[in-house]
Amino acid sequence: MKDLVVYVHGKGGDAEESEHYRPLFPDDEVVGLVYRASTPWEAGKEIHDAVVKLKGGRKDLILIANSVGAFFCMNAEIEELIRKAYFVSPIVDMEKLIRDMMAWAGTTEEELQRKGTIPTESGDDLSWDYLCYVRRRPVKWDVSTEILCGRQDRLVSFETIEAFVKKTRAGLTVMNDGEHWFHTEEQTRFLDDWIRNKQRDA
Repeated sequence: MKDLVVYVHGKGGDAEESEHYRPLFPDDEVVGLVYRASTPWEAGKEIHDAVVKLKGGRKDLILIANSVGAFFCMNAEIEELIRKAYFVSPIVDMEKLIRDMMAWAGTTEEELQRKGTIPTESGDDLSWDYLCYVRRRPVKWDVSTEILCGRQDRLVSFETIEAFVKKTRAGLTVMNDGEHWFHTEEQTRFLDDWIRNKQRDA
């Protein structure tokens, strides 16, 4: 039976992005996971239920997750179902990101608590409930994981990724000219080579 490769997209993405990974896993079945929620407690449940259903009786499941999709997966209680994970520009410390967004928006934690929700120019609402959730549920992840990040990522600092790698013993590959979104021809080629090389090394 073929291994199952499940792709989980980031914000603004969709399950059809999984098509890109099919040539990289020619002997396996590659599926894009559909989820619609935007909070970790809702998206986590969606992802958990979908992964359980997709896996069925298969022995091995490989996860590829991008940006906030990786964060949602780490809140989905699916560790025991996954043999290997590949994270691309993962958000690994959501509390820090929210605090950074508050600073960018020129708001304070006290104001956020009072208002509950604060819109930002980027289109992402700041949420007190979201901040409280991530503080109550710090990320725990115990899966063999390889991470690809860009040195020019403006959303997640390299120091944040390094701290996560140290805590989880994940493998780390850095593209010096990479950004949070790997989208140029050069960045996409680097991503593809990274996955091929890591499969070969496994």
